[in-house]
Amino acid sequence: MTYYKFKEGELLYNTIKTYPSVKFNIYNGNVYYNNNPQISGAFTGSINCTPPGFVSLYELNVDRTSNNLIYPFITKDGSLTSFKSVTTASFNADFQYGDVVTGSYPLSASISTDFYVRNRATPGRKINALKNVLSNYLVLNPHYSYSSSLPNASWDKSKQALRTIDIPSIFYGSSIKKGSVSLKYYTTGTLTAELRDDKKNGQLRQVLSSSNADSGSVAGVVLYNEGILLLTGSWDLDSLNQTLPSSLGTGTTTVRKPRWYDFGILPAYWNPSTDLTGSSFEMSLSGTQVVPTVTMFANANKGEVNYSNNPSSLSYNPIENSLINTSGSNSYIEPLDIQIKNIVSASYNSPEPEFEKTVYINSVGIYDENKNLIAIAKMAKPVRKRNSDDLTFKLKLDF
Repeated sequence: MTYYKFKEGELLYNTIKTYPSVKFNIYNGNVYYNNNPQISGAFTGSINCTPPGFVSLYELNVDRTSNNLIYPFITKDGSLTSFKSVTTASFNADFQYGDVVTGSYPLSASISTDFYVRNRATPGRKINALKNVLSNYLVLNPHYSYSSSLPNASWDKSKQALRTIDIPSIFYGSSIKKGSVSLKYYTTGTLTAELRDDKKNGQLRQVLSSSNADSGSVAGVVLYNEGILLLTGSWDLDSLNQTLPSSLGTGTTTVRKPRWYDFGILPAYWNPSTDLTGSSFEMSLSGTQVVPTVTMFANANKGEVNYSNNPSSLSYNPIENSLINTSGSNSYIEPLDIQIKNIVSASYNSPEPEFEKTVYINSVGIYDENKNLIAIAKMAKPVRKRNSDDLTFKLKLDF
């Protein structure tokens, strides 16, 4: 088999930018991702990657029994290699050389939220950590300011009541697409209000309200690269009083009207049977995925690629040739004068048309520098290649 090396100009490297849509619905304490229902299976109820709203990183341990799970492991040796989840103190005290340190699968992800009450004693680690990040976004709009003392825009995020919504990067890729974020607040099944970053500058403006109040008001900001939403809207969205859980940090159960910083409360912070019983939430956005691609031009030049390994390409008479085949315990030798079958089309069977080398190409193999097969391009139908033909196959590979 002959190998052909790609020449200059026959390999083109590009990137494709895509914007996959993502939607989360939160209702009755459950998160639903892209309207996907819970995966059915014999054992999925006990596997923590399968609840609605979660994605499994490598689809590991799906539909396996609890005593048949795969897991990562490391043997403690002189390299002192361990898992990040094992502390140095535990690694030194609890494991001897030769002991096996185990981890757990599956690796899964879903959205999460945190709420910070008004006038809290400490800003919170996450809010402190976001101070410099927010400053980097100030070029987009002033609502990213950590604190502001303007007459009509006064706040201090270290004391302000706010909610953070964290979106793992597995859902959106390298960044959230500007102008694609939408938050919808439903009460008793009716769309009450909607936020959008319609200005593409990170501010979440209220673009819809059942009461037509506070239209255009900014209720939060989006950190596009970090996948974090900060909601600070504190005005009432509906006339319906709802019960707020004491776990929000107030210490007592509160009855009041829904607000934007109530958006997306998850079961870790509330009881769906008693708290916010009339509320449901929808969050949609588009991610940004950059896909590297390589376009390859595989040339089959004139006078080349004219031999086939397919046995049907040979003229073979089993009665005549069986008498001259030789075989032994270590070899099988066929005659050297077997002719290539003439497949040139003609109007009549006789006389036979003039012979011309012809092959049909049905696949192209791609090899690395060590001649390891890394890809195969299959043709929808075999392509005829005659000695006088000059063909080029355009191949594209994403990675």
